Parts: sequence; C-alpha cells; structure tokens
Amino acid sequence: MLNIHNLSISFQGEYLFEEITFKLSAGDCVGLIGKNGAGKSTMLRILSKEQQPDTGQIAADKDLKIGFLKQDIDFDLGRTVLEEAYQAFTEIKIIESKLDEINHQLAERTDYESDAYHQLMIDVNDFQHQYEILGGYNYQGETEKVLMGLGFKREDFNKITDTFSGGWRMRIELAKLLLQNNDLLLLDEPTNHLDIESIIWLEGFLKNYTGAVVIVSHDKMFLDNVTNRTIEISLGRIYDYNKPYSKFLELRNELKTQQLAAQKNQEKQIQQTEKLIDKFRAKASKASMAQSLIKKLDKIERIEVDEDDNSVMTLNFPVSITPGKVVIEAKNISKSYGDLQVLKNVNLLIERGSKTAFVGQNGQGKSTLAKIIVGEIKHDGELKLGHNVQIGYFAQNQAEYLDGNKTVLDTMIDAANETNRSKVRDILGSFLFRGDEAEKYVKVLSGGERNRLALAKLMLQPFNVLIMDEPTNHLDIKSKNVLKAALNKFEGTLILVSHDRDFLQGLADNVFEFKDHKIKEFLGNIDFYLEQRNLQNLREAEKRTVNAQQPKENNKQDYRDQKKIKSLNNKLSNVEAKISSLEKEVKLMDQELLLRYEEVAANPQYFDNYHNKKRQLADLMGEWEILQLEIDQFLS
Repeated sequence: MLNIHNLSISFQGEYLFEEITFKLSAGDCVGLIGKNGAGKSTMLRILSKEQQPDTGQIAADKDLKIGFLKQDIDFDLGRTVLEEAYQAFTEIKIIESKLDEINHQLAERTDYESDAYHQLMIDVNDFQHQYEILGGYNYQGETEKVLMGLGFKREDFNKITDTFSGGWRMRIELAKLLLQNNDLLLLDEPTNHLDIESIIWLEGFLKNYTGAVVIVSHDKMFLDNVTNRTIEISLGRIYDYNKPYSKFLELRNELKTQQLAAQKNQEKQIQQTEKLIDKFRAKASKASMAQSLIKKLDKIERIEVDEDDNSVMTLNFPVSITPGKVVIEAKNISKSYGDLQVLKNVNLLIERGSKTAFVGQNGQGKSTLAKIIVGEIKHDGELKLGHNVQIGYFAQNQAEYLDGNKTVLDTMIDAANETNRSKVRDILGSFLFRGDEAEKYVKVLSGGERNRLALAKLMLQPFNVLIMDEPTNHLDIKSKNVLKAALNKFEGTLILVSHDRDFLQGLADNVFEFKDHKIKEFLGNIDFYLEQRNLQNLREAEKRTVNAQQPKENNKQDYRDQKKIKSLNNKLSNVEAKISSLEKEVKLMDQELLLRYEEVAANPQYFDNYHNKKRQLADLMGEWEILQLEIDQFLS
C-alpha cells in the first residue's frame, strides 16, 4: 500500500527523524507515538503528501486514497451540518447534479422521437447506474448514522456549521473522512474533541475498518483498544512493533534489558582481550598474536543500547496567598443556552486545599460551571468567592488563544509584568523551550507544545485556586505524568475537569458527577466514586448515563423481564433522589457545625438528628447497591 524508505527531515538544522524506513499495509492500525515535538504531526503531513521530506522516497499504490484529519481545519462557512458532511461524496454529488439537469430537460422537451431526446434517455440510465454503484441511494442514511455516532442529534443536522465550536466542526471533518472509504486514514489526535460515547463508537468503527489507519494519540486506552501496531518516534529514530501501546512498552523494556545485558557481556570480553593485547605486546615472541587480537577487536560490532528521550518539563505551581476556608460557594446556579437547559439549581461548596474532579458526559455542564466560577459567562443564581481568592484558569481550548504570529518568547514577554519579566527565559526553559526553541513562531508548534506554552503563561499570574478543563489534551504521556506530580504537590485548591481516570487517580479527593442538569458529590477519591457506582472505569460510568436513558434492547428478554427492569429502574431513581436530598441536608449541617458550632451544640436534639440522617444515608446507599446489582444481572 505505502512504502517509506530512508525518510529524513530536519528543522533549523536538527533532524526530526533521519533515514527511517517502514511499510503500511491494509489492516494495519498504527499508533504513532512520541513526545511533543518529536515529529508525529510532521510524519502525517509527509504521508498525506502535504509536506515533502528532505530526503527519501515514498512509494504508493496507484490511485491510493488518503484521508487526513488535521488538528487545525479550514471550513467553508454557510453550509448546514448535513451539507458539509455530504462533501465527502464528491462523485455522487456531481452525478446528482447531472441527473437533475437531464431530468429538467426531459420534463421540458416534447421532441420524444428525436435522437437528442433518445440520447438523454440513454444518459439518464447510465448516470443512474453509476449513481447506484457509488452508493447514491444509501449515502444520506450512512451520513446520518456516522454523524449520530459522533454525537450529533437529528435536530443539529440542518443547523449552520458556523454556530458550532471548533471541537464540533472537527467531528464533522472526521465524519467526512470516515464516509469517504479511503484506503489510508491519518488521524491526528481524533479523540481530543470527542465525548466518551463518541470515542467508543469510533473504536468500533476503526476495528472494522478494512484499510490502513495511522493514529497520533496520547489516549492509552484508545490506543490499546484500536491499534495492532505501534511506531514510536524518538531522537530521530523509529521503533516499530506489531503490538498495541501497552504491549509495545513491555517489549521495548524487554529489548532494552537484553541490549544492556549483551552490551555488558561484550564489554567484559573486550576488556579481557585488551588485557591480553597489553600482555602480549611486552613479549617479542607474542607480537604476532597481539596483532591478531587487535584485528579481531577492530572487527567486533559494538552493541548499542536504544537511547531514550527522557527530557521532561519541570513544573511547580506556587500558591500566591492563603485564602479563606471557603473558597467557592454557589447557590441555585442555573444556566441555559436558549431552550437548552445545562444546569438547574446547582449548589456547590469548595473548601481551601481540596482537590475536586468534575466528571460526566460532555454537554452535562462541567465546562459551563467552570466558566461560571471564573466569571466568563453569565448565569442565574448566586456565586460567591471567598476572602483573598485568586483563580488561575486553564480552559479546554486554552492553546487557541495564543497568537500564531508571535514567537514563543514574545508570547511570554507580552503576558509578563515588571516583577516576573526577568524570569521569562527560566520559565520557558523549565517547559522545554530552550535556546532557539523560544524563537519559534507559535503557528509552527505542535498541539502539545502549544499546551505547554499555555501552561507556562499560567505561571506568570498569581493564584491560590486552580481550575483546569481537560489540561491533558495534546500532552504526551511523560508530560501528563509531570503535570500530575505538580498538581499533587500544589498546596492550593484544585478543580479538574477530565475524563482521564489514570490522570485523576490519586489526584482528586472528592468528585462531583454531572448528570441531568444536576451535580452529585461523592466524598472520596475517583476510586471511591467508581466503587460507589459499582463500575470499572469512567468510560463505563458515562456510557451507563446514556444507557439509563436508552435501555439496552435484548431480544431474549420476555415482557415480564422488561417490566421487572422498568420497576427496578423506577425504584433506583427514587432511592437516588432520596440520597441526593439527604446528602444536601447532611452537607448543610456539616457547614453549620463548622461555622456555628457553639450555637448548634447547645441543642441536644441537633446531634441526634444529624446522626439519624447519616444512618439513613448509609442504609439508602446499601439499598442503591442492591438495586443496581439486580439491574446489572438482568442486563448482563
């Protein structure tokens, strides 16, 4: 399908990769990995023929069709979602246009016996035959199926694409690529703008894809579920294994261990030979033997150990000043976008030093509440920030706010003030923008490099409360680990919006689940939340949110089973409502004890009531687990 031979490309005198060779065949689903700036996106541009390499050859099958999903896309404005998606079917649309023209002529003409009319009849039959072969009678249904798989609703189909965010436009572009029946798909960070249901749907689509796929992604679970081969770009070389990501790491570590052992044994042999040479050189009778050993030593091919790129950014979030005990208090927060209700009468209390995770499906209001807290959007209800609260905010699309025509250094200098301008170079260095890297224009940076620059900019402002919305998008796996370590050491208050369980594990100490315009607090870490939900991971949690609204159909279930499930779901909803109500009451009593202890402690019935509510809450949680287990048994 595609042969890449001795490919090299350099940037500012340094090779991104040099003389690399590999082959892509039908059925290959390749995870292309490497640290930010290693050259992954550049490799995709070369494979798509958008960029030429410095040296090397690419041999492709004749008429090879390549689809390329880039991180930055250009859109023609004014089309509806369906109209834009239909652009995937160029040939079909051309034939449609010709058929319309011919049918219009046939309707107007009356010279039924003429040769010209007869030719029109022949043409319309030929075009209809081509139209059928190309799938003209099915493409509209296929388009709707793919759009809905990627999260669009039917009511979105006739909306103008101008009204959608960049993330949703990216989904339309992805839909077009999936509909085109390309031989080779090149996908650059396809999951960054997808919610969990769309990711699961895309996984299923790619598993059944008959062509070849090359995916740049830092989503370990997605790579493990989809890919059957991994190519890592590191220090100008590639490491190619026919295994998904996690198995690839194991093999790489095994190979390096073997290389180290072999190198160690070889070094011993070389040292012994060198000792013999020194010994024989001293004796004239052994001189010829010494020369023989020298020649033998020169012929030895030295074993090399694969070099790893272990350079990582250095990150530390200092707390500006100490705020009051309660940093954020929200009462009856509601937010609608037109007729779309996102949040309704939400209450929230965030205390100093807490580390909180916002979890749930996309569109449930996580980012909306984050924007309300930082004062970015208007809302109904009351929001109060505590004494001395200074908020640092990392938006989901933070990197989009960077000016592509500025250099990395100018971006930082313009954001700095008199007190920290002298530290700009040091901060950039800690984020791996050293020397000439600081002179790069923002527009040539990779997605991960832009995210690192956005994080560096964040360091120029004082804060004691940090709100981060999907901060790991585009970050390579090593950078994710550095960010997580820095957030663990952060002594301020943290709010994280994320779907990434690996990232949240050991980081958040309480969880708010967003569902049906409301939020529900779980007073524990992400593992506690999953345990309470009786789930294995966040992906399953978010999937079940949808399944609860659209129960799974099972042809083997009889009518009585379906009635039983409906009854259990009703009971579960009632129990959840009681749990939610009791949790609010207990939370309010906790606040009263915190703020007015002496006053409430004077009432002996207060503590009886408090402990009674806690017992009721524990009983309801037990009842909830039993009901959920019964439902799971019916659905399994």
